[in-house]
Amino acid sequence: MTTHEVPKTLMVDGFRVRQSFGFGSLSKGATMVAAAVLVADGIIATQAPITLLVTLPLTGMVLGLAAARRHGMSALAYYWAKLSWRRASRIDATNYRRVLLPHPYALDLPGVGASSTLIKAHDPTTGKSVGIVHDRASGRMTITTLLAPGGSLMAPTSTVQSNLRTWSSVLDAMSTDDQIKGASVTIQITPGAGEALGDDVRSRQDPGAPQLAKKIIDELVRTTPHATASVAPWMSVTVDPTASANAPTELSDQVAEALKVVDSLDLSGTGTDIERRCTDVDLRRLVRSAYDPDVFNARDREFEELSWSECGPQAADDEWTEYAHDGGVSISWVLREMPRRPIPYSVLLPLLAPGRFQRRITLAYRVLDPHEGEAVLEREISHAYQRAQATAEVKGRAKWSQRADTARAEQAAAQVAGGSQVVDWTLMVTVTARSTAELPAARQELERAVKATRGIRMRPAYGAQAAVFAAGLPLGYNPLVKD
Repeated sequence: MTTHEVPKTLMVDGFRVRQSFGFGSLSKGATMVAAAVLVADGIIATQAPITLLVTLPLTGMVLGLAAARRHGMSALAYYWAKLSWRRASRIDATNYRRVLLPHPYALDLPGVGASSTLIKAHDPTTGKSVGIVHDRASGRMTITTLLAPGGSLMAPTSTVQSNLRTWSSVLDAMSTDDQIKGASVTIQITPGAGEALGDDVRSRQDPGAPQLAKKIIDELVRTTPHATASVAPWMSVTVDPTASANAPTELSDQVAEALKVVDSLDLSGTGTDIERRCTDVDLRRLVRSAYDPDVFNARDREFEELSWSECGPQAADDEWTEYAHDGGVSISWVLREMPRRPIPYSVLLPLLAPGRFQRRITLAYRVLDPHEGEAVLEREISHAYQRAQATAEVKGRAKWSQRADTARAEQAAAQVAGGSQVVDWTLMVTVTARSTAELPAARQELERAVKATRGIRMRPAYGAQAAVFAAGLPLGYNPLVKD
């Protein structure tokens, strides 16, 4: 077995993008809109036939853009997003400056975090304080759990298989709980934490140790600042405490209900260790250090007096492919397509390897309930058959890619019938450089890490840099959770 090979039992597959049935490469919605526009063109032409000289070329151009692909999306959606971003940029809607204003929420976090507020609660099960992010607009609450960094690359195959089965059980529990709306797992790698490690090693040295041991330790301390990184993993669960038979009305009761729901998720046996629930200080540190990486290793007392709004940026500019904020410039990429072949469970390892710049990798997901998941797969099988049949009627046979897609949809349905769950998920990666001059190097490092995964395709989050940046933080925002 080479370093790039893993046992077949540790290969995972079943990734598939939802596809609707439409004319050609158009989606179902685009096909219906195109039909309506063509009918409208015909009705107008009955009164003024000369209008066809304008309406038909314009309609053809729009349909061509809708059918063409750019960066994994329709060209029409791409250029429409770019037009919308430019219009927002002209009126300075993409720029943020924290200023003192008379209305009560003037100092809130920018963008998708504007409706969030931080609640410090007491957890009776542990006797410690817990930080809860409350979305004032939707009423949902997000509780974050700090995890102990670790790995399973050196673990036996049977142990990894057991961890995967246990994690599947956790997803199953989430699918049957109406109050759990979504979750995300984030791993943040901050390079250059070797100084703190060196101080800790020096304080624990034994004065009576042999000279050879002291020399080896001194050499390690000297080299660690250039070879270590701080790894901070956490899991955020978004809960709707009011989605129950006896919905609590008081805020304190809603907090208690949210804590009870999250406590019901048992992560033991998934290959990760729970360190503790995030306190309000932990949340302030994670959010503030994302906007200003220099304060990541600051002491707790420097965050205790910060208000929730002060954890955000003093100033930020949301550009088309980058996001400039207090302590640097960040670039965020999102998942475009997963490989259509089985991949090893360690496929994300190149993204998790430390580099020169702070990197944040986020897996956001929403587990569909069994009935919704079954309905989605039935629609996908029907759409796959219809696409193959339409191609066969035109060209005499269906494409091999369409047949393979139909087989994947049927395989997913068979897995769900056997007890598996349907999960909407996405992958987001954010890299932060300290200055604009370092941005090309940070982008190159990210591109190399993505290519090293050997099959995962990602793209920049065009026009949504600030939103994807915030999605990787414990702000209560999950792009897959809809109202």
